[in-house]
Amino acid sequence: MVQAAIDEFVASGAETGLQIAVLHEGAVVVDAVAGIADPRTGTPVTASTLFFATSAGKGVASSVVHVLVERGELRYDQRVAEAWPEFGAHGKADVTLRDVLVHSAGVPGLWADIAPEDLGDWNRMCAFIADQSPWWPPGTATGYHALTFGYLLGEFVRRATGRTLAAALAEHIAAPLGVSDELHFGIPDRLLPRVAQQGPEGAAPPPPDPGSPLDRAIPRGVQPTAAFANRREVLRADVPAQGTMSARAVARMYAALLGHIDGVRLVSPDRLVAMAAPAFSGTDQVVGIPTTWALGYSPARLGGMDRPGSTFGMVGSNGSAAYADIDSGVAVAVMRNRIVGDWSVAAAIDGLVTETWGR
Repeated sequence: MVQAAIDEFVASGAETGLQIAVLHEGAVVVDAVAGIADPRTGTPVTASTLFFATSAGKGVASSVVHVLVERGELRYDQRVAEAWPEFGAHGKADVTLRDVLVHSAGVPGLWADIAPEDLGDWNRMCAFIADQSPWWPPGTATGYHALTFGYLLGEFVRRATGRTLAAALAEHIAAPLGVSDELHFGIPDRLLPRVAQQGPEGAAPPPPDPGSPLDRAIPRGVQPTAAFANRREVLRADVPAQGTMSARAVARMYAALLGHIDGVRLVSPDRLVAMAAPAFSGTDQVVGIPTTWALGYSPARLGGMDRPGSTFGMVGSNGSAAYADIDSGVAVAVMRNRIVGDWSVAAAIDGLVTETWGR
């Protein structure tokens, strides 16, 4: 059913390449691919093709944090400035890890002329964020930290544990699950040939209004266009607000969080419930719409039955998505390489998953 659907999406021209993975109670029930990974060469998508998944990477970063909390290395109520003193400047001394996870730290903005190559300058990015005054009193509102989210989590983890978020991902999630080559923030050079090319050239979601909060959070130079997503320096940059991955790898991570992968216990059942529970609701101060966050995840599903407190995951701006659902025991990932500001494929696949395994 899923294979037929994605074959039709590609045949119609609506999609270029697709990769879908679904695990139900830990068993792989869908591992499907369709289309072309690189239109320049005609290279087909395979199960091991890697896709730049934009903000679906936030769900991976948040998962690493929960594993570190489970291991006793971090606390949700821990103040960021305890580990990263510079961050406490300008009224941010009481921002906690929990505030960062629900996008209420108040520092979503970047400088107006930021360029893609700046994303790989970790020290500059973190120094800029630390020196910012919050847009609202931290903890009182939420606003999408589109790119700063990853640096906030990553620098806090580095200061508090002595390891980068990427190193913790590799050690505590990717290696135990056997997906070390397929679940990344920044991609090592040796794996760049496996990354699907995003397209069509010049395509992107509609740009925000100049000077708007969203424009200040995602300035023109780092908006998620196809050209941006295909740049080597972007793919290689360790930016935990985004990621590059295969569908089967990230779906396996979510299945492990559910406790369905034999021999791998990432979090306790009680922690799983806490991770998925709605934690903050309000009007998003960046995007301007009502929103709800779980601890680092969106609780919404694009095409199926919403289950607040059960569903947790993230959708990327290019329509890639990955999530898990506690009640139905499913873990789902949809990867695509056609940036057109359209999430309908992920919604359609989610609907099929809900029909078949999600009741």
